[in-house]
Amino acid sequence: MSLTVTIRKGTEADLPQVHALIVELAVYEKAPDEVTNTIEDMRRDGFGDKSIFEFYVADSAEEGIVAIALYYTAYSTWKGKMLFLEDIVVTERHRRRGIGRLLFRAVVEAAKEGNYQRMKWQVLEWNGPAINFYRSIGANLDEEWTNCNLSKAQLQAFE
Repeated sequence: MSLTVTIRKGTEADLPQVHALIVELAVYEKAPDEVTNTIEDMRRDGFGDKSIFEFYVADSAEEGIVAIALYYTAYSTWKGKMLFLEDIVVTERHRRRGIGRLLFRAVVEAAKEGNYQRMKWQVLEWNGPAINFYRSIGANLDEEWTNCNLSKAQLQAFE
């Protein structure tokens, strides 16, 4: 099945479909109960007074939004302003058709236009298709760093 998509900046009206894709990603990553972010949270955080993320969508006339790329500005003490690509999500039935590459290209263009010094992202070690794509474009896959985080409960308990 051929699908024509348009890559465009995401809007507030897109959030219900975007959130559904985020839930689909959590299922794919074997963590379906981990999504606590809501559409209202995303509305506040993406379109409120202090917007902290942006996103692109792959939109089709036939099916609506079939993929997203969500990113935000981060800061490197060594390099300065950098773009952090949080997720590219392509609905399962449309994977391996180049839609993720189109979204990745849009984010790279945003990084260029914004004069970012670096673009970073993460990939799960078992996500072979994504790793192969990143290798094919010449990305640096750094195995030296360990990811760390504190959950909301851990933040509250920290003294």
